[in-house]
Amino acid sequence: RYASVLERLEWAAAGPSRHAFVWRYAWPDYVEAAAKTGDPRRGDALLERYATWADSTGQTGPLAVLHRARALAAGDDRAEHWYESALALHLRHEQPFDLARTRLVYGEWLRRHRRRSEARLQLEAAKEAFDRLGAAPWSARAAGELRAAGASVAERAADDPFAALTPQELQVVRLAVTGATNRDIGARLFLSPRTVAYHLYKAFPKLGITSRTELGRLAPGSPSASVE
Repeated sequence: RYASVLERLEWAAAGPSRHAFVWRYAWPDYVEAAAKTGDPRRGDALLERYATWADSTGQTGPLAVLHRARALAAGDDRAEHWYESALALHLRHEQPFDLARTRLVYGEWLRRHRRRSEARLQLEAAKEAFDRLGAAPWSARAAGELRAAGASVAERAADDPFAALTPQELQVVRLAVTGATNRDIGARLFLSPRTVAYHLYKAFPKLGITSRTELGRLAPGSPSASVE
């Protein structure tokens, strides 16, 4: 699965529709996928490019994601340091989805190192956040890790995935479902095409999809009502 993610991201980076602003936000995802395939060095170049950008912003949000990526790429002797640093930064900046993602991969790392009680604390917090955000695929991943860590997990009825979207993301997705281009959506909502692309990038993980072409499979429950 992660090898497929790497291939898709590499295709997106080289494709005609690539945009540096949007692609930058995918760099940490590439680093995670590389680590999950057992080849963390494959993401080194993009990790350092992301680090240069994150450091230049001075913002805790990008820096927290950077430290999570460094933890994923690090050896066992340094990973915990970076995970703890990422959590500390997340708690200074309200990013519940990114915080939950960090708790998830940290919990996975703790479980692999047989620290099950500590792993369960991180994984339970991650699953609770994903449930609250309506990020069903991420919640399912956290639930699987919790079971592997020896915890019993109560199944939760699937909520409307669109409930996790911000109002702006929901407006953009509603129009994207109809086949409107980023330029068309931007003209309708008075946004730049770049901003539209950014909102779609943030919405896709919450909907459990990875590309615009997958929006169609969300029908018939797709939010295709007209935008006011």
